[in-house]
Amino acid sequence: MLIRERASGMYHLSAYYLARMVGDLAMELILPTIFVSITYCMGGLKPSPFTFLATLSIILYIVLVSQGLGLALGAILMDVKQATTLASVMMLVFLLAGGYYIQHIPPFIAWLKYVSFSHYSFSHYCYKLLDGVQYSGYEVYECGLDMTCKVVDFPTIKQLRVHNLGFDVAALTIMLVGYMLLAYVALRLYQPR
Repeated sequence: MLIRERASGMYHLSAYYLARMVGDLAMELILPTIFVSITYCMGGLKPSPFTFLATLSIILYIVLVSQGLGLALGAILMDVKQATTLASVMMLVFLLAGGYYIQHIPPFIAWLKYVSFSHYSFSHYCYKLLDGVQYSGYEVYECGLDMTCKVVDFPTIKQLRVHNLGFDVAALTIMLVGYMLLAYVALRLYQPR
């Protein structure tokens, strides 16, 4: 459809691209909103409206980043089978390189976790943001008999360094804009046969 309408000059590519992105927003964001609304309560997470809305916002943001990568892959390859195959391979590589299943990642591929947008919807940056929203610097837990420790001093949380959340938002924003621009440029350069 895009090829036929571009050939007839019905509208500019930018108009199509923006309409496509805006038109898909409702479909892309409704199901994750329902999912987070149900699982947030079931997971026993912090019962605060602000924390819930922050968690929902982070999840919806990573959905938009994922959509951007999907659009970029589809625009670059223009073949459903090839795009699906490449997306599956990328997801598997990012999932394994993320460090959540493999603890000792070889240094030559350790950098992949920083460019990965998704490890089944939890990127390196998204995971840090979600932890940063749930655990503030003053919360404590029982770590022994009559002892309390700060949650942010727990080794796993401390390793994440959840105090630099602005950097994580910026990294996701760069990915979002980069993927969207890559998809637009690929569509612009695509010459139909």
